[in-house]
Amino acid sequence: MKPTTAKKEFLYGDLTYKVRKILFAVHNELGMYAREKQYADLAEQKLKESGLTYKREVRVGDSGNIIDFTIEDKIALEFKAKPFLTQEDYGQTQRYLQILNFRLGLLVNFRSKYLSPRRILNSSNL
Repeated sequence: MKPTTAKKEFLYGDLTYKVRKILFAVHNELGMYAREKQYADLAEQKLKESGLTYKREVRVGDSGNIIDFTIEDKIALEFKAKPFLTQEDYGQTQRYLQILNFRLGLLVNFRSKYLSPRRILNSSNL
């Protein structure tokens, strides 16, 4: 018998591919030493050009916190521009996912030399 190999699908794979493409373009254009707002401004411009539906600076529940973007009412997108990500950054994104009832978040640190958006799954909504 031949072993079967099941193709593993990423949650919102096509959509995250489009978003990641935009994020890499932003990082390539601005480099690693811009401010978070500059990255968000350019990302918004590129999101408009892409035709994706998004919202910027979305208030998260009654917490007073604001997430940078929501994409297609499916993906929470959180930007950072700091030397390294911390557990608190991951926890913050996870809390946003739970409050928004989204299944997927992307946490992006533009200060990194090589951009590596982190996929964060909402463990309570799988």
